[in-house]
Amino acid sequence: MLARLSGLVALQGGFARFALALGAGALAAFAQAPYHAFPVLWVSLPLLVWLMDGAVGTRGRLFRLIPAFAVGWAFGFGYFLNGLWWIGSAFLVDAEQYAWAMPIAVIALPAGLALFTGFATMLARAFWADGPSRIVVLALVWSAVEIARGHVLTGFPWNDLGYGLAANTVMMQAAALVGLHGLTLPAILIFAAPAALDGRPGGGRFVVANLILFIAIAGYGVVRLAHAPHATVPGVKLRLMQPAVTEWSKWRPESRTELLHDYVELSSAAPDGTRTGLSGITHLIWPESPFSFVLAREPWALATIAEMLKSGPTSLITGAVRVEPPVAGEARPRFYNSIYVIGPDGGITAAYDKAHLVPFGEYMPLAQLFEWIGVKQLTQIKSPFSAGPGPRTLAVPGAPDAGMTICYEAVFPGEVVDPSERPGWLVNLTNDTWFGLTPGPYQHLHQARLRSVEEGLPMVRVANSGISAVIDAWGRVVAELPLGKRGVLDADLPAAAPSTLYSVARHLGESMELISICIFTIWRRRRRRHIDR
Repeated sequence: MLARLSGLVALQGGFARFALALGAGALAAFAQAPYHAFPVLWVSLPLLVWLMDGAVGTRGRLFRLIPAFAVGWAFGFGYFLNGLWWIGSAFLVDAEQYAWAMPIAVIALPAGLALFTGFATMLARAFWADGPSRIVVLALVWSAVEIARGHVLTGFPWNDLGYGLAANTVMMQAAALVGLHGLTLPAILIFAAPAALDGRPGGGRFVVANLILFIAIAGYGVVRLAHAPHATVPGVKLRLMQPAVTEWSKWRPESRTELLHDYVELSSAAPDGTRTGLSGITHLIWPESPFSFVLAREPWALATIAEMLKSGPTSLITGAVRVEPPVAGEARPRFYNSIYVIGPDGGITAAYDKAHLVPFGEYMPLAQLFEWIGVKQLTQIKSPFSAGPGPRTLAVPGAPDAGMTICYEAVFPGEVVDPSERPGWLVNLTNDTWFGLTPGPYQHLHQARLRSVEEGLPMVRVANSGISAVIDAWGRVVAELPLGKRGVLDADLPAAAPSTLYSVARHLGESMELISICIFTIWRRRRRRHIDR
């Protein structure tokens, strides 16, 4: 039956082939959060392989690959369109000014990201072979292209196919060994394996081998979690504040004082609503950029915060906009999207500046060109943000040193920790209010969980409207505030795990990819020589 089905799919051409690839890609997106329906990949990826079997042109070496590129692009467009449509919600926050651009962004981003999948299938088709080895070719090329997607033009590794193999707490444990990029290669092999059951020699053995690989990954996760303690850091009591403030209300001029007092009121009450102040709370954490003003330039605001903190005494970790005066040769000051550590006396003791900035949100790529055609930034800040130097470990009074990340910095594997100074925990401050009650915040949380597994470090994630959560070093969510809920969350700080293999050898996934390509290339050459003889 699969042989007949594979032949039928391979023979599709024109619009039918495009529509089938588009649908297969859209189906694959359900493997991502919040659905985690990873079994759909056992349908969508075999369909892609069979479509590629028939995707070959008839003229010239390069033109022969164009149908394969079209199949890959259509698959990728469906995948990213269904997986990232929620980005359009950001354009409705200030609908009068930006709603016109929503359809463009919702289509343009998936179309651009689909170029990577199109390039992957085109390159794979150039080395296509008969039997199961063509699936190996696709897995090797695609996983290499996914690595590139995480770095090209500052990178955007969102919804990497490797997350489909890390769909739950058990399966994500393998990331402690090889990281996200090390999961992408086996993910494609495992989920595309049914395409080998098309009547060609070796298909059954190939499927069994990948089934064993899947069981081994799940088995490793079961064993690792069985030996994972639930230890916490003594003497540290956290309070996470999720204000659920809308963006338009935050930027009203009259909200400067009322918002800060609202934060103080909310933070000074226990989760059950009783007004206990910050008694017993050692660390209070606020989300990304909660203020509509430059905190360090407002003595009244720091004094208000100090008055609140002394009841603990408590330290505050909060997002803030930081400003540096213009240096020689610059006309304007530099703005940074930052994290402050504020002591119980209201003094700023440490700061971290965001390094991975959001294109069009925090900085304008090709600014002069886009300004000329009338495209403006989506942030309310007149000047673009400057990028910080990268991962940094900050001293936090009364707690282990912390690695800081802001917003989508948490989706970059291998880039959340300063490798020269391993912290004891990770902090991720974000503002997912832009995306409303959509899959976006759930995807963001899931990808942050994988960073904890990779590094063997707990993560405290505080968002403006959710999902705020305390994640332990094995990726388990031990406490959370749901999306859209206003309130506070009190929790202990989970203890760090021993250094993982990935945290010691961060490029292990990329090295595995390179070694696999070399081994497969040597095997293919020897096999061809044997056949020629």
